Amino acid sequence: MSEWNTRITKVQPVQTQGDTGPSCLVFIYPPGPFMGRRFPLDEEKMLVGRGSDVSILIDRDSVSRQHARLFQIDEMWMVEDLDSTNGTYVNDLPVKRSPLSNGDFLKIGSVIFKFLSGVGIETSYHEEIYRMTIIDGLTGAHNKRYFLEFLEREIARCARYQRPLSLLMFDIDHFKKVNDTRGHLTGDYVLKELSRRMRARIRKEELFARYGGEEFAIVLPETDPETARHVAEQIRRLAADEPFEYEGETFTCTISVGLCTLLGESIEPSEFIKRTDDKLYEAKRSGRNRVVAD
Repeated sequence: MSEWNTRITKVQPVQTQGDTGPSCLVFIYPPGPFMGRRFPLDEEKMLVGRGSDVSILIDRDSVSRQHARLFQIDEMWMVEDLDSTNGTYVNDLPVKRSPLSNGDFLKIGSVIFKFLSGVGIETSYHEEIYRMTIIDGLTGAHNKRYFLEFLEREIARCARYQRPLSLLMFDIDHFKKVNDTRGHLTGDYVLKELSRRMRARIRKEELFARYGGEEFAIVLPETDPETARHVAEQIRRLAADEPFEYEGETFTCTISVGLCTLLGESIEPSEFIKRTDDKLYEAKRSGRNRVVAD
């Protein structure tokens, strides 16, 4: 007769970000000498701002002198806005007081940090540093450096196999006016929201990148001119057909799109970009909010 033994095991709760390990903020936007800098959260309470009496100093006009406070409750890090002029945001949502979880994006004025916490913080930090070498910190699109490398590879591959390769380049119409009349924080929102809409449309074999400022690029491997023109019109409508809304104000933004297609041709990436950019500026000169193809 077999005998059953019962062993009672104490179930351990899943650890949250505040249970073990250090925490820090990583500066991810805007680009510059501070990008990638790590700010350890090694005090119980820490002020963030551009004043001389803060723990984390951000010397930018969009940041208030005492902008926000970081503190712990039961080992959970919290952020509290201190009635700042331009607000505090967690994952793009305005907050008065909010907990922070590992991987959250914390926006102080126009500056964006990534909050890292837990036992794997060192690995997470190095992964974030690598990510910053290929991803634009504001929009989440690939950056110009990655775009140029990707485009060079695709030109060579499509030329080798005699496949078409299409390139779209677009920028936001009258974007300077958005910044001048509504402020740079609204301009940042437009860039992020437009990027979000575009990234939802891009397939895994394609590439969406921020080329610079308000100009973006989309690489469409093995895409013929007719299909590429259809994609370009879809992209244009993604901006024009749905209004943008920021802090209670609704407004429209449109884009102008240039399109070129290589048909098994091998050229320098810079020449392909120039051809496409020329079509983009032709679209702007002919009235904006339109697609011009070669």
